[in-house]
Amino acid sequence: MANQHTDCRHYLSLLDLSRDEARALIARATELKRMQAAGQVFRPFVGRTLAMIFEKASTRTRVSFEAGMVQLGGHALFLSPRDTQLGRGEPIADSARVISRMVDAVMIRTFKQETVEVFAAHSRVPVINGLTDRCHPCQILADLQTFHEHRGDIQGKRVAWIGDGNNMCNSFLEAAQLFDFELRVACPEGFEPDADLLAACGGRCTILRDPREAAAGAHLIATDVWASMGQEEELERRRTAFAAYQVTDAIMDQASPDALFMHCLPAHRGEEVAASVIDGPRSVVWDEAENRLHIQKALLEFLIPH
Repeated sequence: MANQHTDCRHYLSLLDLSRDEARALIARATELKRMQAAGQVFRPFVGRTLAMIFEKASTRTRVSFEAGMVQLGGHALFLSPRDTQLGRGEPIADSARVISRMVDAVMIRTFKQETVEVFAAHSRVPVINGLTDRCHPCQILADLQTFHEHRGDIQGKRVAWIGDGNNMCNSFLEAAQLFDFELRVACPEGFEPDADLLAACGGRCTILRDPREAAAGAHLIATDVWASMGQEEELERRRTAFAAYQVTDAIMDQASPDALFMHCLPAHRGEEVAASVIDGPRSVVWDEAENRLHIQKALLEFLIPH
């Protein structure tokens, strides 16, 4: 089952990077962003192809990877379950063996973390996790880039996650480990993040029930929808459970005076976040969304030999 091409790097979770590599990617993303704004043409991937496999729908992931690959001079193939044998029961390993012989990298957005891991184990080319139920490693890099652009180094800072202990929360746990910041997670009982990731975080992460306590003195407050894709049938139960966990101006006022607000989007104003917060001066969600493009270009450049 092991990948015969041992020199092939994959990005399946944030912890596939060292701290130095992650910092270098953020710096490179900011440089690529500057180059793009200046109209500087940079096309190292002429004749290269990225296969994008979507088992979960997407706006930002598809647009950012597709636009990014085109800007780098390459091409991106959009593959939905309707378009491939993956959706008809072909073993993941077989799909990986075939697709990776025809393209230069693969991005997968799916449900199970196991899917991207099995695919990577049988792939000849780099595999990128575009989101799973366990983690969202591309989004967390964009978040870290955005914080760095606005406030500098996140090391030693306090971050508050308010809401569901979901894949984004898990990625913040990995980020706390890698970048050495304090993470406070405010969530209802029964909605905690992954226990193994929590244990690996050591003393850097605290689980709280009171969102105000979590927000106190925070330099960054982040949240996400209360019901992720595939959880729609739980929405009413979740609305009840999370009723006290909306990020409001009162919550933001508990934080550091220069605190930022982040949300990976799409957002439901009036549920997990008040409109006055997400559309207000402390919100950096649009920079955060744009940075998906730049950090993923840096990631593609890092992973694909050229």
